[in-house]
Amino acid sequence: MPNTPEHPCRITLGDEGPLLVEGPVEVTCADGSVAVSERFVVALCMCRRSRMYPWCDTSHRRRTKPGEGPHRSAG
Repeated sequence: MPNTPEHPCRITLGDEGPLLVEGPVEVTCADGSVAVSERFVVALCMCRRSRMYPWCDTSHRRRTKPGEGPHRSAG
């Protein structure tokens, strides 16, 4: 469905995550390559850590090693 004034493309910005775009979409990357998705919502990588760039693979999430989480007091 093409975008119209009655049905504009909706883009959702998150604080630390991907850009969510209502699909289907066609993305032209800086190198000129084109990525296409027919999904109803796509997550576009904003951190460039994704191995599936331009699609988000959640690489932006902060990762912790076991035992590095919040400290809990005993007792």
